[in-house]
Amino acid sequence: MFEKLFFGKLTLDAIPFHSPIIMGAGLFMVLVFLGIVFLITTYGKWSYLWHEWISSVDHKKIGIMYLLLSIVMLLRGFSDVVLMRSQQAIAAGTHLGYLPPEHYDQIFSAHGVIMIFFVAMPMMFALLNIAVPLQIGARDVAYPYLNSVSFWLTFVGAMLCNASLVIGDFAAAGWLAYPPLSELYYSPGVGVDYFIWSLQIAGVGTLLAGINFIATIIKMRCKGMALMRMPIFIWSALCAMILVALAFPVLTVTLALLFLDRTFGMHFFTDFAGGNVMMYINLIWVWGHPEVYILILPAFGVFSEVVATFSQKTLFGYTTMVWAIAIITFLSFIVWLHHFFTMGAGADVNTFFGIATMVIAIPTGVKVFNWLFTMYQGRIILATPMLWVVAFFTTFAIGGMTGVMMAVPPVDFQVHNSLFLVAHFHNVIIGGVLFGYFAGVIYWFPKAFGFRLDEKWGKWSFAFWVLGFYVAFMPLYVLGLNGFMRRVNHYSNLTYQPYLIVAAIGAGLIMFGIFLQIGQLIVSFKKSSCFA
Repeated sequence: MFEKLFFGKLTLDAIPFHSPIIMGAGLFMVLVFLGIVFLITTYGKWSYLWHEWISSVDHKKIGIMYLLLSIVMLLRGFSDVVLMRSQQAIAAGTHLGYLPPEHYDQIFSAHGVIMIFFVAMPMMFALLNIAVPLQIGARDVAYPYLNSVSFWLTFVGAMLCNASLVIGDFAAAGWLAYPPLSELYYSPGVGVDYFIWSLQIAGVGTLLAGINFIATIIKMRCKGMALMRMPIFIWSALCAMILVALAFPVLTVTLALLFLDRTFGMHFFTDFAGGNVMMYINLIWVWGHPEVYILILPAFGVFSEVVATFSQKTLFGYTTMVWAIAIITFLSFIVWLHHFFTMGAGADVNTFFGIATMVIAIPTGVKVFNWLFTMYQGRIILATPMLWVVAFFTTFAIGGMTGVMMAVPPVDFQVHNSLFLVAHFHNVIIGGVLFGYFAGVIYWFPKAFGFRLDEKWGKWSFAFWVLGFYVAFMPLYVLGLNGFMRRVNHYSNLTYQPYLIVAAIGAGLIMFGIFLQIGQLIVSFKKSSCFA
């Protein structure tokens, strides 16, 4: 009775002994966990960890834990990239590659979930925890205990996602789990259920954190800091957290409805039983597109801080920057349908959302020109954070221009669900979000740890990251324009293979850049007084 209550339907059959790749990855994770437990026990650090970190409500320590979680999950999510790119590089013609289709489907689904929910989001909250209270002159966030709860909910969601990649099968329906693939008929296993609950748990943590930071910024600013005197990063954080408070309840409800479909046969999204698949897709993107701006707005705030500091000038156009961020916050809720122009909404609806998508590019362009004008005639210092900003200008501009192209419905009909789309959103998410957060982590690292990161290692990691990015994703634009669909694990047309080999080489360069970032952390810690 106890076993059934504790384990439910979980049996030894859920462990994929037949798959050496999954078992190898699972064994590696178990060995790493046991190694960490052994080291903590050997050095007698359990009490220290509990009192100083696990139960801490200090905003800096919570920010550091968010950062550590995002780094670990970046390594985990990038391992999926290595598997996917190497599979596509060799799986041409009669060669089927080494990943079976059902495993490949799990990998690309897990990659999207991990990178958005458990890499980008924790890295954003790491920067918010480290910088927001300091910039507004507050001792801590408004609700320190709630801040700790938010982190641990995110952590538990991430661990559940990781466990489900080994025990049972993860969802194989894509990172947003569209019905009917995610319905019980097509996904009868536990994978989609793991997906739902890992995102529900982490999503509640994100929502609580968003409310916490709104309260912190509105009520805990130091005396004399009026709204139009707040740093741009605080404005970007406030607008992003407003989006969190408005958008994440939609995600919670959407996943709850999918859970009811799967568990109680409610059929909200099953067409043959009176439901509507398009309702799910509308709801998930009502959350999903604001989510893009939840991630990018704090990165815009980081760029504003970094450009002003390393140009040794006051930020150009403060008021226009604030209004641009506010306009983006509003417009982000009326562009979601451009994600499914091809699904029969009609010309009138497509036209409205296409125009709205083009309009939202205008305030984004305003901010880019503000940063460029800040740099104009400035005494620019090309420190590592500033290098990430410079890389952002070109990379994000390409992503933005291809996004405007896809905002034209006839163009979207040609490239929808192709590798062109994959290249576009990686241009935006990596070139905008990740580059911005890397700049922010390096820029505010001394505020959290008391010493600076090594510049030499940082510049080498930057070089490999940016070079690898262009080598990895520019060929995907060509492939997408030639009709190569995404989520393909094997193809018969051998003319595609050279492009995918180049893309795999680019992924290898990025991997080397990540290793250099880890080396940068190790070298910097050794040079610091922590190890003196």
